[in-house]
Amino acid sequence: MDLQLERVTEKEAKCKPDQSCLGFGRHFSDHMLVMSYTEGKGWHDASIQPYRNFSLDPAAMVLHYGQAIFEGMKAYRGKDGGIYLFRPADNLARMNLSAARLCMPQLEVDKVLAALKELLRLDQDWIPSAKGATLYIRPTMIATEAALGVRPAKQYLFFVILSPVGAYYPEGFNPVKIYVTDKYVRAVPGGVGHVKTAGNYAASIMAAVEAQQAGFTQVLWLDAVERRYIEEVGTMNIFFVIGEKIITPPLGGSILPGITRDSVIQVVKDWGLDIVERRITIDEVLAAQEDGSLTEIFGTGTAAVISPVGSLHYQGRDCLINHGKTGALSQRLFDELQAIQYGAKEDPYGWVIKL
Repeated sequence: MDLQLERVTEKEAKCKPDQSCLGFGRHFSDHMLVMSYTEGKGWHDASIQPYRNFSLDPAAMVLHYGQAIFEGMKAYRGKDGGIYLFRPADNLARMNLSAARLCMPQLEVDKVLAALKELLRLDQDWIPSAKGATLYIRPTMIATEAALGVRPAKQYLFFVILSPVGAYYPEGFNPVKIYVTDKYVRAVPGGVGHVKTAGNYAASIMAAVEAQQAGFTQVLWLDAVERRYIEEVGTMNIFFVIGEKIITPPLGGSILPGITRDSVIQVVKDWGLDIVERRITIDEVLAAQEDGSLTEIFGTGTAAVISPVGSLHYQGRDCLINHGKTGALSQRLFDELQAIQYGAKEDPYGWVIKL
């Protein structure tokens, strides 16, 4: 990839935020990676340039027909000072799946990953060293052709921005409270629930706002047909520990194939634990909570890594999980993945790339 570089001037350089109060998605680094796509020409004009505003035509097709996809990954500052990436090629490969579903152009994963590494080297001082803090990486693709009419656009913009972040949830690694909705639905098989397109998240906002106003952290979605089968949390895949089994809903076209989800499945299999991907209803979960066989619930995702669930609220009923405390498996998985991600432990899977 012919990559042009434009550095910020001393005047443009930003002051770095206090690492003790980063929050999530509030601060952005000095530079971004940008490239354009034109039908018949392919990807072109790749550059690393100062973080700045874009100029879009009011008829840009993303604004009218929603061709917008994105990914989320992280860069970690190890105790040795090294910079580590966790499964970045898998994230970019998943972005290509999203692109295919929305009739958008494919990325050349190896070339984009090489350009991303250059961006990270340039802005490496933005990677936090505080415990639990990371650099969130947001690749995005949008349709920029100025035209009206429902069809795939002929021009696109791909960009990557960087954001130093703390814990995704205010609770940190403490158990979160989840609201189970049977009023709203997120996705159906045959739709776009399995890809990271902006419209999926727009559709989830109302339920999330109502849940937060009622004192809950996130929403657990049920299937759109019967509204019984559990699918995923708004920002996480979900796992249940019932008896001797770990259960997670299967990928069926309406659930995002999470990178952390896949990592957890591989790790627990290697630990010799019994994990199964199968459909599970909210009624089964509540019955298991009543008879004491449900011992843990946890979510998985890039932003939170592992998020223990302390309670579920469904149809006016509150169900306490593991006395509202973090479960042993949740803690063990969090510690294991974080050790691999930060380069503190040998990576037997080849997931980590050190810059």
